[in-house]
Amino acid sequence: MQKNQDWSSFQVTNQIFDTAFSAVQAGRACLLGYFGKINNIQEKQKADLVSEADKASEDLIKQLLFEKFPDFDFLGEETHFSEGGQKMAPSKKPRWILDPLDGTTNFVHQFPIFCISLALEVNEEIVLGIIDMPMLNQTFTAIKGQGAFCNGKKISVSGCTEISKAFMTTGFVPTDIEVLKQQLVIFNHFVWLARAIRRPGAAAYDLAMVASGVFDIYWEADDKPWDVAAGILLVSEAGGLTTTYTGQKFNSFEKSIIAGNPKIVREFQQQLKLALI
Repeated sequence: MQKNQDWSSFQVTNQIFDTAFSAVQAGRACLLGYFGKINNIQEKQKADLVSEADKASEDLIKQLLFEKFPDFDFLGEETHFSEGGQKMAPSKKPRWILDPLDGTTNFVHQFPIFCISLALEVNEEIVLGIIDMPMLNQTFTAIKGQGAFCNGKKISVSGCTEISKAFMTTGFVPTDIEVLKQQLVIFNHFVWLARAIRRPGAAAYDLAMVASGVFDIYWEADDKPWDVAAGILLVSEAGGLTTTYTGQKFNSFEKSIIAGNPKIVREFQQQLKLALI
């Protein structure tokens, strides 16, 4: 590939999709091999764990991707931390964005809600997303403009139109005390309005469940690109809407996210303003 290649007409080919899919499936096998057998656990920051499974999964997936597409850029959670923080500025080349194990704390405690999230970003836009849930035997896939699927079956966001009937999901980790305080204020507001709120502990899982119509809406602050990149494409291709807390168009590098079916997202935004007064 040429260093100054024009990527404006980039398309996700069968080879790109098949390589990404196969790499994620290899990551699944890797994680299942470690499940219940973790010996080395480290704390990156408060309430944020990393295990040998995270590192092994990322190394394997990254290797398989680079074998086929050595000129693509790569942004991975574990590589990011091990190298002291990669620069997250926009890439001029196609870039893989990977979370090799979203839900590490769940994984360590043998709670089966965890997943692999892999996205491909081109010209600052996500064009391919895969979220795999090893213990549930579910693989969610999306290519921009081609719909969203779970194990090959097309999925769509829910048709819920009332906050009072909404099944919501969120997350919060005490790494930033001010963000946590805000999240608890929002949670306290909506727990009285919604049908129910869940906190599974893996953002990619939450977004996949929104895309498939299980959850009506997801919100969170301080997610990282690898947490949400694949999921936001899934939600969009499933007919959903993703915005920031302030209603701006969401991208993988924003600091807050609301994702769900468009009707509930708009109602949520109105209630959010009341919650944060």
